[in-house]
Amino acid sequence: MSAKVAVIYYSSTGNVHQLAKAVAEGAEKAGAEVRLRRVPELAPDSAIDANPAWREHVEATKDVEIATLDDLAWADAYALGSPTRYGNIAAQLKQFIDTTGGLWQQGALADKPATGFTSAHNAHGGNESTTLALYNTFHHWGSIIVAPGYTNPVVYGAGGNPYGTAHAGAEAVSEDTLVAARYQGERLATIAARLLAGSR
Repeated sequence: MSAKVAVIYYSSTGNVHQLAKAVAEGAEKAGAEVRLRRVPELAPDSAIDANPAWREHVEATKDVEIATLDDLAWADAYALGSPTRYGNIAAQLKQFIDTTGGLWQQGALADKPATGFTSAHNAHGGNESTTLALYNTFHHWGSIIVAPGYTNPVVYGAGGNPYGTAHAGAEAVSEDTLVAARYQGERLATIAARLLAGSR
C-alpha cells in the first residue's frame, strides 16, 4: 500500500528548496503520492531585496503551492524542512506549525511518520540543533520520528548526520547531499506504507 507524503518547507535562497525536492523525489520513488508545499514568506520586501539570491529564489518558486492544514490532514507522513536560524527553525515554518493546534487537538497528527531536514551556512551553524528542535514539534504531535540514522551508506556522503539530511555551506547543495535527501524521503514513504499495511 502506498503512502501519501506531505513535504512542507521554508527556503530563503534555495538550499532547503533543493533538499525538499530531493526528499519528494525519494518518496515518489518508493511509490508515495507526494505534495510538495512551501510555507508563506513573512519577511518584508526590503529585506528580501537586500539579498539578490533571496529575491531570485522568491521569484523562481512562485509556482510552488502554499502549504495548508489540509495538506497535513491529507498526509500519512510528513517531511518538514527549514534553514537554521540561530540553531532553531525559521519563523516562517514556525508560524505554519503554530496554526496546527486544531488538528493536534483532534488527534489528526498523531501516529504518523515524520522526518526533518535543514541547511546552515557552515558545518557547525546549527544543523543538528535545528533538526532536533523541529523534532520537538513531532513529539508533541505524537508522530513517529523517522530519522535516516546510519541505515544507508549514502548518509555518510552527506556529512553523516543521523537526525536528518543537512546541507552545510553557502554554495550549491552537493549531489551527495541530494542523494541522502532522496534516501530520507524514500525511507519515510517506505515506513509509512508498512505502517498503513499493518493497520488495515
